[in-house]
Amino acid sequence: MKLGFIGTGKIASSVIIGICNSKLKYKKIIISPRNKKIALNLKKRFNKVSVAKNNQDVINNSNWVFLAVTPTVGKKILKNLNFRKSQTIISFISTITLIELKKIIKVKSKIVRAIPLPPISLKKGPVPIYPPNKKVKDFFNKIGSTIEIKNEKLSINFWSTSGMMASYYEILNVMSGWLVKKGIKKIDAQKYITNLFLALSEDAVVNSKKDLKYLVKESQTPQGLNEQGLKEMKKKGAYKSVINSLNSIYKRLNK
Repeated sequence: MKLGFIGTGKIASSVIIGICNSKLKYKKIIISPRNKKIALNLKKRFNKVSVAKNNQDVINNSNWVFLAVTPTVGKKILKNLNFRKSQTIISFISTITLIELKKIIKVKSKIVRAIPLPPISLKKGPVPIYPPNKKVKDFFNKIGSTIEIKNEKLSINFWSTSGMMASYYEILNVMSGWLVKKGIKKIDAQKYITNLFLALSEDAVVNSKKDLKYLVKESQTPQGLNEQGLKEMKKKGAYKSVINSLNSIYKRLNK
């Protein structure tokens, strides 16, 4: 199977790295030259990666085509490209719906929307897909954890939460920065904070079948440090601001 990528930004390169470091069977990965620096770096790093002349060349030489461009670019370029009925098209484009994609692409190809995130380069992280598709599900399960969605409107909820990645990293940045100001070396501060939250996340995954309120409760002791931290964050409205941000992103995606 030959895999083609239109767009070579952060998400596309993360997926490509995840594929190349996995046990997936494929003949070749053809990528567009849109971001020349990233494209050439991927080609240099992986033997099975090649850079196409243009987007149409990617399509002509691929069985599966991944759309990894912004909504604005997608609406501009996709209408001028010729896809084949036999192809499977997987879109990472956030605000172009399945119905819109079918109208733009014109041919009756199998189209699946997916939401991979940068950690997929480490073969980690959830990948919601719509509509359910066994082959696409099995594919992403080898480089992440596939979640099949049966209602496209529900996928907007996942897109909304994926918009909080930078906010999460900023929490790590602020906390490590605080340690640095207290006299801790930057490399030690960042190592401590990132590993602390990695451990907490792994613990949360192990206990993901339980109500997350259980972890909130279990991590506190009466009049302890975590109880103090939680109360003060709640009093300041930190968690309400998270909900407000999610609602704002959700509203934008529904336009």
